[in-house]
Amino acid sequence: MKINWGGGIVIGMILFIGFILFMVIKMNVDKKYDHDLVTEDYYKKELAYQEEIDAEENLKTLSSQIHGEKVAEGWLINFPKDLDPQKIEGTVFLYRPSNEHLDFDLPLVVSDSNLLIPGERLLDGRWNITIDWEYKGEKYLYKKSIVY
Repeated sequence: MKINWGGGIVIGMILFIGFILFMVIKMNVDKKYDHDLVTEDYYKKELAYQEEIDAEENLKTLSSQIHGEKVAEGWLINFPKDLDPQKIEGTVFLYRPSNEHLDFDLPLVVSDSNLLIPGERLLDGRWNITIDWEYKGEKYLYKKSIVY
């Protein structure tokens, strides 16, 4: 049997459509490709974005910048020394982009200008840390992407 150019085009199109259908079905069924890349209540968070911008700008008024580092016990975040740790109130949110089930909140408990996030809660990989806190009536927001 001889295939002419019209039959070749039809066979090529059928093979291409079959490949696309195979990939769509595989991506929808296989849990390996299931990633949660957006947060819950995305639009609600978007409405409060200007408040976040203002709180991030307030970080620039601090005497020194907040910075974090990996230590043996976990992730250590250092606050400026001139802040009174008793007057700092807020929460720490850790977001794992690859798996929403690993996300967690912690109350902000600063001792001696340091905050320790326990290492047993952190798996190796990328994390987004968001510290939303208030000090003497002023709101602050610290966001950092880390690799633990």
